[in-house]
Amino acid sequence: MTQVSEGLGSDMMTQTTTSDASPTAGSGSRPSTGAPAPLLGGPGAGDGPDQPRTDVVGRPLPDFPEPPPLASHGPARIVAMCNQKGGVGKTTTTINLGAALAEYGRRVLLVDFDPQGAASVGVGVNPHDLDMSVYNLLMERDVTLDDVLQSTAIDGLDVLPANIDLSAAEVQLVGEVARESVLARALRPALDDYDVILVDCQPSLGLLTVNALTAAHGVLIPLECEFFALRGVALLVETIEKVRDRLNPELEVDGILPTMYDSRTLHSREVVARVHEAFGDTLLHTVIGRTVKFPDASVAAEPITNYAPAHAGAAAYRQLARELVARGDSA
Repeated sequence: MTQVSEGLGSDMMTQTTTSDASPTAGSGSRPSTGAPAPLLGGPGAGDGPDQPRTDVVGRPLPDFPEPPPLASHGPARIVAMCNQKGGVGKTTTTINLGAALAEYGRRVLLVDFDPQGAASVGVGVNPHDLDMSVYNLLMERDVTLDDVLQSTAIDGLDVLPANIDLSAAEVQLVGEVARESVLARALRPALDDYDVILVDCQPSLGLLTVNALTAAHGVLIPLECEFFALRGVALLVETIEKVRDRLNPELEVDGILPTMYDSRTLHSREVVARVHEAFGDTLLHTVIGRTVKFPDASVAAEPITNYAPAHAGAAAYRQLARELVARGDSA
């Protein structure tokens, strides 16, 4: 798998270099004169009203219906938001997907599993003011889930916050019995109360990430539409396969989500095309476009669905929520 990714990466580098050398307008990574595609990620309708809508790689874009309300909640599906490369949109996706699912009546628990505590900050929790964090839940037997759990301003969305204390768990877990399953044990009491549990992993493939993969039913891989992000996907998939073989046979890849997509650049389009060639329909139809509204929403400590509910970025995450529900990867 690594060889496949590296080969695709080399092909893409060669093609991009060739394109950049061409004087044709819109080549390389320079913006073209045409209007960018919608942030939902697809070119939208064709030349006429009867033309089918397609996604960014030309597949027919299904009409994902709004999920029906649930008669009851649970058992939860645990989804790990995972990529060893930083800055690819894991935390942004965790927060906004969780908020979108909550809008559709799902009970959602966010697990901040990154010592930086960005997911906690993004839903209005100050990591520096925490008496209890997910670190205490992992490492102290007398700490319960209710001791750490915090509600957010979003109805139906709760969080297990984290701060820098969590970085110590990576070292302390080494000597634990069944060290890879500590998070799974900690989350067990929450399964009947929630429909989806989203785990925001740190940008590494260390013991904390292995814990998240061992606890999860599925993995969602946010992938920045950039060459170096593409090269790391095969390594991540190999890690997922090892965890599936040795620790969690139920683990599956729910999808690869292109993020920071810019339809005006050849580079973004080539990255998504190579991912589709290598991984087929594991590539989700929804893509998340690049927009300043996401960092603006982060500063406001709100999901974009609250901060700018009519923005195309909010619509993209609502579409992602509907797509995952339609695929059976969320409740």
